[in-house]
Amino acid sequence: MAYYVYILVSKKYGTLYIGVTNDLVRRVYEHKTKAVPGFTKKYGVDKLVLFEIYDDPSSAIAREKELKKWRRDWKTRLI
Repeated sequence: MAYYVYILVSKKYGTLYIGVTNDLVRRVYEHKTKAVPGFTKKYGVDKLVLFEIYDDPSSAIAREKELKKWRRDWKTRLI
């Protein structure tokens, strides 16, 4: 099974959201339709700009945590 670390944005230079999932299509759909209340619904973060694929959940979660610690300009360059 594949696991995904992904970055969503609200607009160019807008709010960033970093997440992890085992079903990228479903999760992005949930963000776009605002099906789940929370950060992405509140800030309109619904445009997928980057994803990375991992073979195991622990690697994906570790990468998500790493990216969340990065400065914004580092994340922007990655995108």
